[in-house]
Amino acid sequence: MAASETILSVKDLRVRFRTLDGAVEAVKGINIHVKSGETVAVVGESGSGKSQTMMAAMSLLASNGEATGSVDYRGRNLLTLSKSELNKVRGRKISMIFQEPMTSLDPLYSIGNQLIEPIRRHRGLNVAEAREEALKLLRLVHIPDPERRMKSYPHEMSGGQRQRVMIAMALANDPDILIADEPTTALDVTIQAQILMLLAELQRKLGMAIVFITHDLGIVRRFADRVYVMRQGEVVEEGEAEAIFVNPQHAYTKMLLAAEPTGSKAPPPANAPVLLEGRNVEVTFRIGGGFLAGEPLMLRAVDHISIRLQRNQTIGIVGESGSGKSTLGRALLRLLPSDGLIRFGDRDISQADRQAMRPLRRQMQLVFQDPFGSLSPRMTVGQVITEGLLVHEPDLSGKQRDQRAVEALREVGLDPNARNRYPHEFSGGQRQRIAIARAMILKPRLVVLDEPTSALDRSVQKQIVELLRKLQADHELSYLFISHDLSVVRAMADYIIVMKQGKIVEEGPTEAIFSNPQHAYTQTLMAAAIDVTRFRLSA
Repeated sequence: MAASETILSVKDLRVRFRTLDGAVEAVKGINIHVKSGETVAVVGESGSGKSQTMMAAMSLLASNGEATGSVDYRGRNLLTLSKSELNKVRGRKISMIFQEPMTSLDPLYSIGNQLIEPIRRHRGLNVAEAREEALKLLRLVHIPDPERRMKSYPHEMSGGQRQRVMIAMALANDPDILIADEPTTALDVTIQAQILMLLAELQRKLGMAIVFITHDLGIVRRFADRVYVMRQGEVVEEGEAEAIFVNPQHAYTKMLLAAEPTGSKAPPPANAPVLLEGRNVEVTFRIGGGFLAGEPLMLRAVDHISIRLQRNQTIGIVGESGSGKSTLGRALLRLLPSDGLIRFGDRDISQADRQAMRPLRRQMQLVFQDPFGSLSPRMTVGQVITEGLLVHEPDLSGKQRDQRAVEALREVGLDPNARNRYPHEFSGGQRQRIAIARAMILKPRLVVLDEPTSALDRSVQKQIVELLRKLQADHELSYLFISHDLSVVRAMADYIIVMKQGKIVEEGPTEAIFSNPQHAYTQTLMAAAIDVTRFRLSA
């Protein structure tokens, strides 16, 4: 097979969505081609049309979407194939890693079953053979203790671990083309490099082509052969990767290369009151066990952690996927059972039940990692934002709630006229603003932000960081900012806690942690973050 053979050719592709406000053209007549064995990156901000381009190519558009043009794969136009013909291509010849793993994995099936099923379907292996292949794949993508994780369910894994499972599923049948839609979005910096190296190694071994969809230009320079830059449904620049980075021609490409959260946050006054305190907090999960399964495994996800958060303070909690960051945040909000002392203001809430916590919920809000998964698809944005008011301010009239929604949307920089639209009609960055508005409408004192920028492009990350800073200054909010992205944490937090395997390995003021990390694990994280930052800046 010639290395220069074009195996996927997208010509004059147009994607439209029918909405209550009329037709929306998401992709506007673009042309893309992919050669065998090469890596093509499609980059751009949220809403640029990059993901919808590949969803259209795979005939996976939402029910209100339609695609025209041609998507030619080895002489066959995928847009004209029947569902049964497509199923012989999808998952076997062309695989896709989706952007949001929690919405892609079935919550009712174990990880092992979800890996084994496509292997058996496409390769005809028996259960034992397919199970062994699934274990090999989990080892390849660096899932710890793969034998145990085969029995786990998606909700029992961290966001980064779920993304790695999705990568394993996509690689299960040695595809001809792998479409990777933000494959490293949910991964910490140390794992990002491992996953990219893994994909490159598998590409050399299998000879597959990779279409790499991402908002982060910094991670594609060493990975992609060619780059297409998309903006508002159009390709504004294309070329060899090195040429795009060394000598970008379009102003939009230059902006993407320069985007990076900047600035820092001053610590609160030393005598600022303590809003939230945890002492020796522990969270233990029981995994497996039962009459036939034997003794359960007791996993301590949070191990004797103490924390003090003052008013108007931002504590950044960092660490790799599975380190216990998100579990700690939920435990402090009393969303998970835990041992140890937890105080909110002057109240001990360590043993508070659901009813006792209800009056406090409006003061303690959580912005989730995956905005699409946390926003009900059956509710308009206005209904999503005001849902909490029905519980905490039931005496408000419908008109008053609507006015509060208008004010909340304006505060987060969204057009209030969009409140009658549904979440799937918004980009990832817009959905995260909606999630922030839902939290802020209740006028909380504490907000736990769990990877609020991880799925966003760099330019939108910068906007969200600036929005969160403004909201904090306007309302004297306290934040727990959970993230694996150290550049964003550095811009947001005045104090940092570094977690590994459920424990705090290091903590201190932000600049002290960044300039002089003491623990070897912190030094590894910082070195990886500095390497990525230098890489972006050198571009």
